[in-house]
Amino acid sequence: MDNPVPPRATEPRPRRRDRHGRGMRGPVAPPQVPLSTSRAEAFTDLVQDSVERLERRWPQLTDIDFLVLEVPPVSGGGASDAEWSADAVPLGGTVAASEGRPARVVVYRRPVEIRTKGRDERAALVHEVVVEQVAELLGLSPESVDPRYGEE
Repeated sequence: MDNPVPPRATEPRPRRRDRHGRGMRGPVAPPQVPLSTSRAEAFTDLVQDSVERLERRWPQLTDIDFLVLEVPPVSGGGASDAEWSADAVPLGGTVAASEGRPARVVVYRRPVEIRTKGRDERAALVHEVVVEQVAELLGLSPESVDPRYGEE
C-alpha cells in the first residue's frame, strides 16, 4: 500500500529574532529617495532658499548667478587681497557682469559654517551674506534689499 506524502503546510514560518542586533536586511528606502544629504548640498539649499526669498521682491535677481565655493581664493596681488587676511576671512563676494557673463554672487561655505553652530543660525548668516552681496551689486543698502535685514 502506498502511503501518500501529506502536502506541506503553507503556513508562514515564524519570524526569527535578530540575534546579532544588525536589524533587518535590505534597503531602508527606495533608491530615488535620498536618506541624507551632504553638508555641501544642505548649504547650497540654504543659499537657494535665500535667493528665492529675495527674488520675490527683486525679479531682476534671476539675471544673477549665485555660486557656492568652499573657501575664498587667495590671489596673488589682486583687489580681493584687501578683504582677505588672517584676521578677516570674507564670507561672500561679488563679480560684476562682463561681456557675455552675468553678474555673480559667491558665498563661501567653510567660513560661514565655522561661524555658526546650528542649521537655523547658519540659515540666518547665509541670508545675511546673500543680502549684503546683492546690495553691493545693486548699489543699495542691505536694509532696502531686505527690510528684515539684521533682525534674524
